Amino acid sequence: MGPAAAAGPVQPPLPRWATATSIGSVWVVALVLGILIGVLSRPAAYASWLSLALAVCVLLAFVAQLATQQKDGFIDRLAVTFAGTFVVLGLVGGILALAFAAA
Repeated sequence: MGPAAAAGPVQPPLPRWATATSIGSVWVVALVLGILIGVLSRPAAYASWLSLALAVCVLLAFVAQLATQQKDGFIDRLAVTFAGTFVVLGLVGGILALAFAAA
């Protein structure tokens, strides 16, 4: 028995819908958190709350990608999830900054 046989059976690749769901769900959470921050927090506290939302989304990204139980493509899926979350919260932060400056 060589190393390939000791690794166990080969897992089938993760379906595209499962990949999109595991990534997109974290993006949706980031958007919801951003909207809640804009509605519920004071303008002076936007940056603090957005930082906390990013931390929550990073933890959720790990949970979502580990829940797929697929090691192949884990880093790629995690990087796409992080990047998308950063972009979503960055856009929300930019919109909140413009809204605060206009007020």
